Amino acid sequence: MKKTLWTRNFTLVTGATVLGAAGGIAGNFALSFLVFEETGSTLAAAILLASSIIPNFLVPLIASPIMDRLPRKPFLVFGDLINGVLFALAGLYLTFYSFSYIAYLLFSLVLTSLGAFDSLAYNSIYPKLIPAGMEEKGYTVSGMIYPVLQVLMAPVAAVLYKAIGVANILLIQGGLSIAAALIESRIKIEEKRVNDGQKFSLKVWSKDIRAAGAYLKKEKGLLNIYGYMAVTNGIAGAYSPILVAFFSTAAGFTMAMYSFFSVAEFAGRSLGGLVKYFTKIPEKRRYSFAFFVYQLYELMDMILLWLPYPLMLANRAICGFLGINSATMRQAAVQRHIPEEYRARINAFESVLYSLAYSVLALLVGLLGEVLDYRLCITICGLFTTTVLWLTVVRGKKHVAAIYNKPSEENS
Repeated sequence: MKKTLWTRNFTLVTGATVLGAAGGIAGNFALSFLVFEETGSTLAAAILLASSIIPNFLVPLIASPIMDRLPRKPFLVFGDLINGVLFALAGLYLTFYSFSYIAYLLFSLVLTSLGAFDSLAYNSIYPKLIPAGMEEKGYTVSGMIYPVLQVLMAPVAAVLYKAIGVANILLIQGGLSIAAALIESRIKIEEKRVNDGQKFSLKVWSKDIRAAGAYLKKEKGLLNIYGYMAVTNGIAGAYSPILVAFFSTAAGFTMAMYSFFSVAEFAGRSLGGLVKYFTKIPEKRRYSFAFFVYQLYELMDMILLWLPYPLMLANRAICGFLGINSATMRQAAVQRHIPEEYRARINAFESVLYSLAYSVLALLVGLLGEVLDYRLCITICGLFTTTVLWLTVVRGKKHVAAIYNKPSEENS
């Protein structure tokens, strides 16, 4: 019998993810415009973004030890269910009452906390829902869902925003999240409850955190991968204000031209996803391929703003094409390497590290953009990230390659 990726469990989790992502994109789009319309302040929107750092840091740290001791499916189902109920209540509130920024700030903190919790549950259970040997295909599918829906749902959300209003969009989002939870509830998976005779307490939580720390301390390959990815992702996120400033001030450039960056990257990512889905990188070549992509990606960033505009678009398309290929390979290899009993805690460490790196690097890149030419700023950042690449992925090649080139085996 031919092995297939599209088993019952994988089909269910993918369908639920599509529903949840579609609703989330539409809802976030509508709320972002509502905040600006009601406040007229970009600072108000910035405060909302900044406030998300706190729950993204605290929630994974607090919840991951609990999640490693209990079945993860209930966390996934009830996370989406509560999310749906909250958005439905927000829609009902806006139907009868006027917008309040303070109330929305508090609501946003709750939603961000719930989102961090749900993301941790999803990332921890997802490897168990992919058939053995199909990990890279599975992560290719999950990696394509959000960018595809982002392109499809953004114009739909814009039309709905004018046609039915924010309140009704939030009610629809609530319904989609609840539907996602119902679909996830039909997933059939055997999960073990960790029972070492200890009642869960702060002492046990601390013990579990220390155990994960001791595991990570020995995992030089994971630490090098996480270190590089935290820096490169943090720098990439921090580029956004620099790019906006460049296209707003440089002669011959406009914001409309900048908007096509996402289109070019989406096109490259879509093509790359299709290629990745139907092909497989040989196990012994995975590390070499990853290094090639990482080095090329940093080079592409360094030269981005020095190119003629058509080549800028080609630059982003190439990065999108290669990015999804290396990202899905890395996700599959890392999740395959992490023992099941540590998965939530190690994924939480990764999430916390990325949040901290983004917070610090966004500030530093922003300060650099105040004193240097925008093109030079991005080139320097690319050189810095390349240095980190060589100090981690290259210097730790033995350990990193052991993870990337590890043969596929049965899910743990």
